[in-house]
Amino acid sequence: MARLYSRKRGQSGSTKPERTANPEWVKLVPAEVEKLVMRLGERNLKPAQIGIIMRDQHGVPDVKLAAKKSITQILEENNMQSQIPNDLDDLINTARKIKLHFDENKQDMDAKRGLQLTEAKIRRLAKYYKRIGKLSAEWKYGGKKSTVRL
Repeated sequence: MARLYSRKRGQSGSTKPERTANPEWVKLVPAEVEKLVMRLGERNLKPAQIGIIMRDQHGVPDVKLAAKKSITQILEENNMQSQIPNDLDDLINTARKIKLHFDENKQDMDAKRGLQLTEAKIRRLAKYYKRIGKLSAEWKYGGKKSTVRL
């Protein structure tokens, strides 16, 4: 996802090694990996959390290589995906935390600016998801009291 201010991406960051095949030490076949992902999806875990559990507890370093599908694709095929996309849900949780902080600290103008930037990002992302059909056209973030005015 892009930055809040400039909508650009940073230059630094780690990248995964380029692999085209599942490592030979992974014992699970694609059907077993899908069953594990569906079982974890029933517990209402996010795809990132499912990936971490699959890596740490089941020894699957990359679900996409092991199952030939991404975690999100597996959840969508079995109608287990959430109504709101994960990145939008994370931004909404971030805005909620900033609002709670701002309610306790009214003088914190940095928090006010951060809330405005986060809510603007939520609106931009929601507009995109409405356009591609992942959100319904009637979906709306917050109400009139959700934004903080300068």
